[in-house]
Amino acid sequence: MSGDLQPTSAPDVATLLADLRALIDEGRQQVAVAVNVGLTLLYWRVGQRIRTDLLQDEDRAAYGERIVATLSRQLTQVYGKGFTRSALNRMVQFAEAFPESQIVATLSQQLSWSHFVLLLPLTKPLQRDFYAEMCRLERWSVRTLGARIDSMLYERTALSKQPDALIQHELQTLRETDRVSPALVFRDPYFLDFLGLNDRYVERDVEDAIMRELEQFLLELGGGFSFIARQKRIPVGGDDYFLDLLFFHRGLRRLIAIELKLGDFKPADKGQMELYLRWLDKYERQPGEDAPLGLILCAGQNREAVELLELERSGIHVAEYLTALPAREVLERKLHEAVLSARARLGLHQDNGESAV
Repeated sequence: MSGDLQPTSAPDVATLLADLRALIDEGRQQVAVAVNVGLTLLYWRVGQRIRTDLLQDEDRAAYGERIVATLSRQLTQVYGKGFTRSALNRMVQFAEAFPESQIVATLSQQLSWSHFVLLLPLTKPLQRDFYAEMCRLERWSVRTLGARIDSMLYERTALSKQPDALIQHELQTLRETDRVSPALVFRDPYFLDFLGLNDRYVERDVEDAIMRELEQFLLELGGGFSFIARQKRIPVGGDDYFLDLLFFHRGLRRLIAIELKLGDFKPADKGQMELYLRWLDKYERQPGEDAPLGLILCAGQNREAVELLELERSGIHVAEYLTALPAREVLERKLHEAVLSARARLGLHQDNGESAV
């Protein structure tokens, strides 16, 4: 018998090739992550050092700025345009916005330097932390992060309408456990401009359009949603009711029932949704899942009725949907008013000895 190796069979070669490609791809990904983490931490350290040595003392700020200009010229000569004066200023801003190096190290496992550059113009720390943590958790691309910021996602979440201390607690819990809460998931309003509806439509038109544009609708709902059923039959005492849309949220581990309404929210909508939720809880909820939640999407809101009924105590959220986007300044004003109203209501509840939901 000769000492030559026997030829490998074709299926083994195919398997070997697939395994080697997987190893190479995994190795490249690990190298890319390591390079990104290294560069991001380098930029943070450079910014932190300049900030500490030159810019913290207000009396020496002008002098520090001149030194930064000198440093940038010298560093650029050696290392290239990555260390221009504007780049160094951005690194200083980075260290100011994210003062804890451990948080930067954790975020940079998923966020690139380009992600951080988009976050730096956000002046509100809680707003910036929300986008950073959600970007990390849902692995948004730079483009997606930019779109989420432009759509004022944070301002539309239920989270933004809570007191700052509660927001900070929610974000800290998210950072430590990777578990989302309903306040992070639900938003108001929802943008459904992609449905292409004209000025006159009925509820079935909205539902049909959502099914045609299900991928876009899932993106607007947010990460973690999976579609289960349309017109889910709810048999109760010989009568049949039909839930418009049923989803499951992986992070919340809950069924999410969605009802579409053309007009403003009406008190009767609460009773209908409560019936659906209790039926789902009894007949559809699986072991390990939490109680189902309801989302009533309305063309308009009767905020006084929503507040009086305290719907969130029943696991029901009410939100407006917009089939055409308003001007940004109109949206900003509307969201600002909603935040003030919600926080005032929460403060009143706390003053009366009630816990905030």
